[in-house]
Amino acid sequence: MTGAPGGPDAVTDRAVLAGSAYRDERDLVARQSLYRWQHPSYDLPGLVVDRLRDVRGTVVDVGCGNGKFVRRLHRDRPDLRVLGLDISPGILDGLPRPVAVADAERLPLGSGSAGAVLALHMLYHVGDIPRAVGELARVVCDSGVVIASTNSEHDKSELDRLWERAAADVLGVARGPSRISLSARFSLEKAPDHLGAAFSTVDVIELPGVIEVPTPEPVVVHLASYRAWAVQHGVPFDATVERAQMLVERHIEQHGAFEINALGGLLICSK
Repeated sequence: MTGAPGGPDAVTDRAVLAGSAYRDERDLVARQSLYRWQHPSYDLPGLVVDRLRDVRGTVVDVGCGNGKFVRRLHRDRPDLRVLGLDISPGILDGLPRPVAVADAERLPLGSGSAGAVLALHMLYHVGDIPRAVGELARVVCDSGVVIASTNSEHDKSELDRLWERAAADVLGVARGPSRISLSARFSLEKAPDHLGAAFSTVDVIELPGVIEVPTPEPVVVHLASYRAWAVQHGVPFDATVERAQMLVERHIEQHGAFEINALGGLLICSK
């Protein structure tokens, strides 16, 4: 796998996605767990379920990962047929059935067969975003809804600066290379244009918050969860994570917590 830090190859290589980054749920859970310290907190599965209150029939979660939304739908909407799809067979282990290995660019579903389709924090991983968006639009029925989610280009910028400083210290330079951005290709700022090519209405719901962690461990675990893309960072990965931990420890000693500004959002799409 080649490519510059943050470039398309870095986050779309299917062998890396299925075989390493999402081989199981470990790294995904590490990134999700950081939000435990966010305020205000958002019940993201609950927000999605609420948006599906008028939906009947089949709901497809494309790129369902470790099943956070699949499980909630099974619990709160047992009347729906919920199908989880992901390119990684490993991460599907233990999820409520039915699930299947599938590619977002070639969904194995009939046109208009779903009342709703979810694409939550995953469209930045597909190689051809317009093609994947077209597939979402093809599969959902005319009266249905597609819900996507992603993060802003400015999301967690404090972690970006932390990584650059830690990398600079490790490399002995004034400024280290940037850490990889998973959402850059399909950020909250770019997503409406991508989705607007296939849907007549795209409503954006921003979900801002502040994450305040009282110990360095959540930050360290989050940074380490990007190990699958270590080669793209252009630095000794473990040494940079270790240096980042020291910097966070020092910051918390001085300020009581490490503060991170988060900005994600939902995009509600209809034809």
